[in-house]
Amino acid sequence: MTTMTEASVREFKMPDVGEGLTEAEILKWYVQPGDTVTDGQVVCEVETAKAAVELPIPYDGVVRELHFPEGTTVDVGTSIIAVDVSGGAAPAPAAQPEPEAAEAAEAAAEPKPEGSGRQPVLVGYGVATSSTRRRPRKGPEVPLQQASSAIQTELNGHAPAAPAATVPAPATVPAPAGADRPLAKPPVRKLAKDLGVDLTTVVPTGPDGIITREDVHAAVAAATAAPQATEPAPTPAPAAAPASYDTARETRVPVKGVRKATAAAMVGSAFTAPHVTEFVTVDVTRTMKLVEELKQDKEFAGLRVNPLLLIAKALLVAIKRNPEINASWDEAAQEIVVKHYVNLGIAAATPRGLIVPNIKDAHAKTLPQLAESLGELVATAREGRTSPAAMQGGTVTITNVGVFGVDTGTPILNPGESAILAVGAIKLQPWVHKGKVKPRQVTTLALSFDHRLVDGELGSKVLADVAAVLEQPKRLITWA
Repeated sequence: MTTMTEASVREFKMPDVGEGLTEAEILKWYVQPGDTVTDGQVVCEVETAKAAVELPIPYDGVVRELHFPEGTTVDVGTSIIAVDVSGGAAPAPAAQPEPEAAEAAEAAAEPKPEGSGRQPVLVGYGVATSSTRRRPRKGPEVPLQQASSAIQTELNGHAPAAPAATVPAPATVPAPAGADRPLAKPPVRKLAKDLGVDLTTVVPTGPDGIITREDVHAAVAAATAAPQATEPAPTPAPAAAPASYDTARETRVPVKGVRKATAAAMVGSAFTAPHVTEFVTVDVTRTMKLVEELKQDKEFAGLRVNPLLLIAKALLVAIKRNPEINASWDEAAQEIVVKHYVNLGIAAATPRGLIVPNIKDAHAKTLPQLAESLGELVATAREGRTSPAAMQGGTVTITNVGVFGVDTGTPILNPGESAILAVGAIKLQPWVHKGKVKPRQVTTLALSFDHRLVDGELGSKVLADVAAVLEQPKRLITWA
């Protein structure tokens, strides 16, 4: 019987597949124990708060163990698969461990106190900020006394004395006394900053006193309800949470991944940036004729040409004429950051939710190059293969609600951006043209902007310029 040494086993850890991401959910395994893998082979698909990503293995070998099943959320830097790189055959199933060995393994799996030592950092992996855990759909809450005793034991090194009285509800765990600052992961800190929440005032409910997203939203809800508490109001009867629901008539979908991140971002944007939306209805008959002409142009052979292409170019021209619209608000520095480049975001609906990948340096692209980039962006989004990098660094966004037959809408800004243009359905309508009522192709545009850095005059100029280009496409030549 062949003996396998631990030196021949390589542990593949969950990499940081995006900037600042701390965890990812394993969606699907493509290999099983005993399978042979080669360098660069995709072994699993994971979903982060940004997108779904396929992970390739960086070496050859035989899969020894999958550490986590599908559906498990794993911290960055945690080993997810073990591969035997010795070239031997797959090992036989491991025997049931002895009680002492099982206790030792269980003790080793318990999270160590901060400062007890760090594991070596591998380039591209980052450091796990907390112990890996599986997130059950539903489960019992940990009693307050038990959680408090665990924290007290970790801080003092011994079990605390029995409590003198029962601790009142709600059962939340306060942050450890004497901590330099509240414990929270970077995405949670950013959410708190966007919502204007002081983390020192938030009661944590996460493991080891970590503040979660739900804690931040609860703090916002409590602050909103506080002014109303002073007014006398009838006390409604408490509504009991349903123990179950009608599975034949209801479906519950867990909020996670892209959809959860989008919801948090939209809430943060709506309550942080003061939105103003302006509308204009424009005759785009000439633009639609130009679209048909470009489809026959040999320079656009093999490229997708549609009205969105010319609308995107019109917005880029308007930004060139009004560069102050392409900016962001730096709350910490109290500065307006004007960007001299345009990363044009295009909102795309996918099975996992709404995502907004962007075309890098769209301002520097010719019309055929813009058509090629737009086609690649849409195709990648529909396949669910948009990378996290493609959704970062956007400056201005277009959302085309017209594809659903909607006239227009009031879009919410992408966090960190100052403007978003909504494009409505293009319809044949009666329109006064050259003094006569004629059927013309008409659409309505809506521009939302951050009123902290974009005033009514600037926003109106940008929207008017976009409309002017779409009404007279020859301005793409004279204004570009």
